[in-house]
This record gives sequence, C-alpha cells and structure tokens, in this order.
Amino acid sequence: MRIAIPQDTERFGAVLIHGVQHVWELDASLKQRKDAYDDSNVIRRISYEELHDIEQQMAVVVPMRGERIKLVEGVLSGIPNNCLVIIASNSPRHPVDRFALEREAFARFSRFTGKKIIVAHQQDKAIAAAFRQAGYENILDPETGLVRSGKAEGMIIATMLARLAGRKYIGFVDADNYFPGAVLEYVREYAAGFVLSKSRYAMTRIAWHSKPKIVEDTLFFAKWGRTSRNTNHLLNSLLAEYTGFETEIIKTGNAGEHALTMELAMQLRYSAGYSIEPYHFINLFEQFGGLPGSTLRKKLIQEHVEIFQIASRNPHMHDTDKGDEHIDEMTLAAMQVIYHSPICPQKLKKELLEKMGEMKLSSENNEPDDTIYYPPLWQIDLAAFHNILAERPFAPLLVPTAKHRSLPKIGPALPEVRNP
Repeated sequence: MRIAIPQDTERFGAVLIHGVQHVWELDASLKQRKDAYDDSNVIRRISYEELHDIEQQMAVVVPMRGERIKLVEGVLSGIPNNCLVIIASNSPRHPVDRFALEREAFARFSRFTGKKIIVAHQQDKAIAAAFRQAGYENILDPETGLVRSGKAEGMIIATMLARLAGRKYIGFVDADNYFPGAVLEYVREYAAGFVLSKSRYAMTRIAWHSKPKIVEDTLFFAKWGRTSRNTNHLLNSLLAEYTGFETEIIKTGNAGEHALTMELAMQLRYSAGYSIEPYHFINLFEQFGGLPGSTLRKKLIQEHVEIFQIASRNPHMHDTDKGDEHIDEMTLAAMQVIYHSPICPQKLKKELLEKMGEMKLSSENNEPDDTIYYPPLWQIDLAAFHNILAERPFAPLLVPTAKHRSLPKIGPALPEVRNP
C-alpha cells in the first residue's frame, strides 16, 4: 500500500488525532522491491509483507443480527485468509433458529476456504456464565441473566474472544456490506495504521470514500450521511472548547469500520448500543486528555494514544432498508454520550439540547436519558472466563487456559474517570 502521511494532527493530552490520510495505491508490491519513491517524505510505502505480519495477528469481528447469510458470506470472502474471523451474532432463535443456519453456513465456508472462524451467539448461556464467573456482571441483563442485546455488547464479547485467542489487534466490519473488495481494503488499511503507529495504544478508523445512492435513476456518490455530519461536528466542537481552535480534524465519529491494538481495547470503557463508536473518542479524551480527574503517567505521555483516519478507495454500499428510525437512534446515541460526559462544557450541552429539540429526538430543554457504561476489559479474569467456554465448538481456536499467564499482561494505564 502507498499512503500519504498525516498532514494535520491535533493533540489532546496524550491523544494524537491524525487527519484523514489518502491511499495512493492499494498494492505497493513486495518488501524487497526497490522503488525510487521510497525516500519521499509525504508518501509512505507499506509492503505486502508488513501488512501480512499485522493481519496474521488480527481478529476481524463481524457483528450481525439477522442479515442475509449470502450477504455476510460476501463480507467473509473479503477478509484476508490469515485473519481470525469472529461472528458475533444476535440473530433470533425462535420461531426459526436463524443462528443455527448461520453457524452451519459459516462452518461450510470455513471448510472450503480454510479460514479460521469463531461463531458465537450473544445470548449464549455459557458466555453469560463466563462474564459472571469472571466478575464482569455489568453486561448481563438482570431480568434474563444473559448478555444484554445491543451492538456494543456483541463487540465486547468478540473482543474477549479475540483476547483469549491471543490476537494483538482487533478490527470490526459491518455485516451488511455489499462490496467484498471494500472489506479487504478496510482490513489492509487497519494493518497500515498499525504499521505507521509508534505506540502500542493505537486505533485505525475508516473514512468512507462515498456511500452510493440511487437518486432519480442515477447513481449518486454521497460523501457524508446525516448522522456522520452531526457526530463529527459535535466531537470537533468538544475538542475546540479545550484547544481554543476551531477544527474539523475528526471525520470518523460513527466509524463502524475501525480497529484497535489489543492494549488499547483493554483500556477503554464501553458504552451500550449504537453509541459505542463515538464514545471511543469521548472515553479517550476522558482518560488520556490530561483533564482534571485524570493523571497522565510519564510513560504514556511519551508513548501516547494514536488515532489514524484513513480514507478508503472503494465506495461503501450497505443495506439501506433500516430506515430513518435507525438513523435517529444512532444520532441520539452519539448525542447522549457526549452530553453526559463529565468533560462536556455547558455551552456544548446547550447546543446539544437545541439540536435534539430541532430534530425531535427529545422534548425541548429535557435532558436526554443516559446510557449504560461498561468498565475496561483488563479487569476480567481470563482463566475464569475461558474455563466456562471450554466445551464450546470454538474452544479449540482459543489459547489453552494453562497458557493464559504467557499472554502479555494488559493492566490499567491510567486511573479510570467515571461519569457522575
């Protein structure tokens, strides 16, 4: 891959947010190839071998809930073969057991391709018991005793499975992507971000090239969706309140396509439902922004947290049948976590209330409901969590319990900042 280095970078405490980087070439050949442009100070050439080294240590998660199996198989075909794939399904099991159909289809796909695939259901009683045994009961629904329904909760399950599988990186791709080539590109760009990073605490987020739509019988390549515009504006406004400079650096506030180093994934707090992606930014600012209530360690200041935003070349075409209600849910979720963050200034709170009123997402001047927050995953006892899952079909793909002590220890980097 040939990719431009970041032109702009905003710093917030120990958090470095790099401006959107553009891909000049998707395949820049092998490492040993001599290239006259290698010494360029604005274009970085990343060889196939460098990307491959990252990919074979990466788990790629596909959260799904009732998506068409043929569509998801297309997504799986785009994920590099050397990545571990984790299907985090919350598909209905009654009256028709869709999950059983998914598990059978993906097992067949794995057999034909040789791709390692973990298929786990969010409502699996064993997974709920594993969280309970490991002391992470916040994620359980008090009425059912099972893991709560929601995108974030499925992502948390998948992150724990990736950790138990010994992977160093974890990426996420949506299940409703119609272009397998776009999925392949996303994973390569995740890997490129980690190659470029100088820190163990890194995140790569994809800025979509465009979202094709049919407008009056013509294909129109829209750049930004309604939710993305709102979320990016609000996150940039929050950043500007502290830096004193207006900015548009954040372009990926709602990026479902993103990846993290496992060290960073274990440090973050998570919010429930659709707010999980914008809350990545909020929690990074809360924990690592150097604001009152957080204590930055010297080592982390030197290492810092890096956020890469990479513009894809492929357009992003996904299932558009979810309607305006789905868009409104995502927009409100982002506004909720920004509004209720302890670092949100009063000026921005007022702007949020006005916007929610204008968009009819809440009653005028009424505070939005807060969401559920989950503590960092480093607190989970790996051995206790794994023991409960030893009989599950995917257990052979996990690191044996006896070897958990040999996995790199991932503990707290900073004292946690909790919402009031």
